[in-house]
Amino acid sequence: MLLKTLLITSLLGWVKCQDSQIMTLEEKTVIRDQIVEMFDHAYGSYMKNAYPADELMPLSCRGRVRGQEPNRGDIDDSLGKFSLTLIDTLDTLVVLNKLDEFEDAVRKVVTDVRLDNDVVVSVFETNIRVLGGLLGGHVMADLLQQRGERMQWYRDELLHMAKELGHRLLPAFNTTSGLPYPKVNLRYGVLNPLSRTGTESDTCTACAGTMILEFAALSRLSGESVFEEHARKALDVLWQRRQKGSDLVGTVINIHNEEWVRRESGVGAGIDSYYEYLMKAYILLGDNVFLERFNIHYSAIMKYISQPPLLLNVHMHNPTVSVRSWMDSLLAFFPGLQVLRGDLKPAIETHEMLYQVTKQHKFLPEAFTSEFRVHWGQHLLRPEFAESTYYLYKATGDPYYLRVGQSIVEKLNAYARVPCGFAAVQDVRTGMHEDRMDSFFLAEMFKYLYLLFSEKSQLPIDIDDYIFTTEAHLLPVSLSITKPPYQRNHTETVPLPQEEDLFTHSCPSMETLFPNNPSFAKTIRDSYKYLTGVGRAVHPVPVREIDLPFHDNGMEPVEFLKSMGISLTPLNEDHKGVYLVKLVAEVSQAPEEEEVVPHVVQLISPPFLGRTVITAGPAKFGMDLTKQEHGVKGSIAKASPYTACVPVDNAAQLKGHIAVALRGDCMFAVKARHLQDAGAIGVIFIDHREGSNSQDTPLFQMVGDGDSTEDLTLPLVFLFSQEGAVLTSALKENHNVDVLLLPKERQLGHGKTEKPAGMNIKLRLAEEGELEDGAARGPTLEFVLEKDGMILKEVEQEAQHKQFCTEATEEDRTEPYSADSSQNTNSNSAPDHC
Repeated sequence: MLLKTLLITSLLGWVKCQDSQIMTLEEKTVIRDQIVEMFDHAYGSYMKNAYPADELMPLSCRGRVRGQEPNRGDIDDSLGKFSLTLIDTLDTLVVLNKLDEFEDAVRKVVTDVRLDNDVVVSVFETNIRVLGGLLGGHVMADLLQQRGERMQWYRDELLHMAKELGHRLLPAFNTTSGLPYPKVNLRYGVLNPLSRTGTESDTCTACAGTMILEFAALSRLSGESVFEEHARKALDVLWQRRQKGSDLVGTVINIHNEEWVRRESGVGAGIDSYYEYLMKAYILLGDNVFLERFNIHYSAIMKYISQPPLLLNVHMHNPTVSVRSWMDSLLAFFPGLQVLRGDLKPAIETHEMLYQVTKQHKFLPEAFTSEFRVHWGQHLLRPEFAESTYYLYKATGDPYYLRVGQSIVEKLNAYARVPCGFAAVQDVRTGMHEDRMDSFFLAEMFKYLYLLFSEKSQLPIDIDDYIFTTEAHLLPVSLSITKPPYQRNHTETVPLPQEEDLFTHSCPSMETLFPNNPSFAKTIRDSYKYLTGVGRAVHPVPVREIDLPFHDNGMEPVEFLKSMGISLTPLNEDHKGVYLVKLVAEVSQAPEEEEVVPHVVQLISPPFLGRTVITAGPAKFGMDLTKQEHGVKGSIAKASPYTACVPVDNAAQLKGHIAVALRGDCMFAVKARHLQDAGAIGVIFIDHREGSNSQDTPLFQMVGDGDSTEDLTLPLVFLFSQEGAVLTSALKENHNVDVLLLPKERQLGHGKTEKPAGMNIKLRLAEEGELEDGAARGPTLEFVLEKDGMILKEVEQEAQHKQFCTEATEEDRTEPYSADSSQNTNSNSAPDHC
C-alpha cells in the first residue's frame, strides 16, 4: 500500500511539472462537439442557401453561380457548375460520422450534377476538388455498402462520374511535352474552336505535378490505365527539367518547349503540392521512384530554401541567394510533409513560427514578410496550418498541438463566423470580411480539426488505412496491393547518388529521434516562443556609446551614419583617426509597415473636369510617379482579355492609351509586360475581389514577379474593386475618358499645404575634449530628447545670425516638439533658412 501511495504521489508530481497544455478527454469532447456544430453551420448554410451552386456567398447568403456574379479572374476557374462544395465535402461527412447526410448527399450528386457543362475550368482545381471528391466519396460509399449497414442501392455511380470527368480532363494533356494545359472546357476540350481556351503556354509546377494520386487511383479503380500514364508522364518531364546543379524546380514552365518561365523556387504557391505528391505517390502506389525523387528534392530544399524557421524562395540556378523576403501561407502545409518524411525538428520549428504569426495577426495572412509583418492581408480560411498541426500531434502526442487546434477553432468562431456560414477575411489588419467561403474550408479544415480531437475508436473508419490528397480526400493505401499497376505504368529510373539519412527509406521512430526525452518538442519550440515579439516583455533600450573607426576612406561608418539620417563632412587633414560618437537618443523601433505613398486616378475630361478623384496604390516597379512633376495623362481603354495574362488582342486600341486590366490569373509584372508590348502608356489594375475598397483595406504597393522588372517603364497604379467600378462605369457611360495618374498630394486643384517650418543643421564631429578647451567655432546646438519630445537649445549664437532672425523668440526655440502633435509649434518662428 505504501509503495502504491508513493507511485501515485510521484506520478502526480510528474504531472504537475509538465507543461500546462495537458487536455482532458472531457475538454477534447467539448471542442470536438463545437467543431461539429461549426461544420453544421457552414454545411447547412450552403445546402439551404446555395445548393446546387458551386459555392456559398456567406455575406450575401446566396449561391455563387459562374457568370451571374462579377468575374474574379482565375479564382472562378474552380467553378464548373457542378455543385463543387457538395462534391468536395462528401468524405468529410463520413469522417464526422454524418452517415445519413452522406447518403443523402451522394443521391443528390448522382441525380443533379452534370459534368458536360460549356465552361472553362482549371485542370488542377477540378482534379483535386471534384475528381478527388468523387473518388473519396466512392471509396466511402463502397466501404459502407460492404459493411451492409447502408448504401445498398449504390452501384458505383460516383466512380462512373469520376471516370467521365477524367476523360473530360484528358484533352488538356494533348501537348508535345506531356505537360497539361492549365485550363480545359468540360464540353469542348482544349483545341476545339468552341473551347475558348488552348492559347495558354505556361502552367505552374504544382498544376502539372499534382495529378498522380487522383489519376492513378482512377486508373486502379476503373481499370483504364490512360489516366495514370498521363500523370506519370507529366511528373517525368518536371523531374527531367529540374536544375541539375541544385535539384530544384522553378514555379512556372512552358508546356510546349519545357523551358522554365519563372525560375523562383520554394515550397509555397506554385510548387507546394508537387513535392507533396511525390512523397504521397510512394505511399499510395508503393513505387520507389517517387520516394527517390522526393528525397533528392528534399535534400535540396533543406540545403537552400530552409532557413529555420523560415522557408524563403531562391533562384533555382543560383540557390544561395533568397529572391524575396516574404512567404505565402500555402507553405504552412510543409511541416506536415516533413512529419511524413520523419524530419520532426524543422517541422516543429516552422510550425511554431507560423503559430506565432497567427498569434500576432489572428490568422495567417496570405503572405507575410520575414519580419512577420503583413505582406498580403487576405485570409481565405485556408486549412494548411490546421493540417500541419494535426500531423505534428499524431507524430508527437504533445498536447501543445491540441491547444494550437483549440486556438484555430476559437478564432474561426470569433472572427470568421457570420450568420450564413463562415466568411474569408479581406484583411487581417482590419478584420473586414470577404463574401466567399471556398469549398476547401468544408473539405479540409473541419476534417483535420475533427481528427485532431478524436480518438481512433470514435471514428467510423480506420483513418490509418488512407492517404490524404492535397484536398484531404481519402484514398486507400491498399491500392498498391489490391490494384497492381499496368506494365506501361511503371516508371524506370537510374538511382542517383545522394546522402541518405536514417529515414530516407523508412518511417520515423520517436525513440530513435529523441530517446528518453518526452519534452523534446517543447525544447525546440521554446527557442521561437517570442519570435514575433508577441508576449515578450518590453524593456527600454539603454543609452549606448559606440566607437566608430573613421579611416581615410571611412565608407562603412559613413554609410552607417547616413542610414541614421546623419550626413558627415570630413574634418581637415589634422583630424584623422578614431572619434567617439555618443548616441544619447533611444533607438525607436522601425514602423510596423512600410510607408505607402497614396496615388490617385483623376478624371479630367468632361463631364468630370478633375472633380472625380479615385484613391490608388502605387507599384514598387515601373515608372516612379513621385518623380514626375505633372504625372502621366492619357485616355483609358480596357485590355482584352481583361486579365492581360496573355498577349492582348486589342493592341491597336491600347496603343497610346492607359490600359485598364483586372487583377488575377498571373503576376502584375506579367500583365504589365503584355500591356507595355501592346503600346500602352500606363496601366490601372482593378482588384478582382468583389467589394474591396480603400476605406476598409490599407493601400499596398504592387510587387514584381521575383525576376528583374527593370524592363518595365510604365506607370502602374492599383484600384480596389469599389473604386475601380467608378472608373469602369465612367468608361461605359462616356466614349472618351481622360485621366491623370499622379501622387495624391499633386492632384489638380489640390490646395498647397503650408510647408512646415524647419532648419538645416550641419554637423561636424569634434574630438573628445575639444569643446571643453574652447576650440568650438560658430553656432553650436545641443539636442536633448525628453519623454514629451525634443527640446532644441541654442548654446551659442553669432550676433549676425541673431540679428537676421529677430522674429524668433527664446520660447519658440525651446518649445518642445511632439511627433504626435498635429499643431505647428513653430508657426511664429523664423524663415526656413534660419
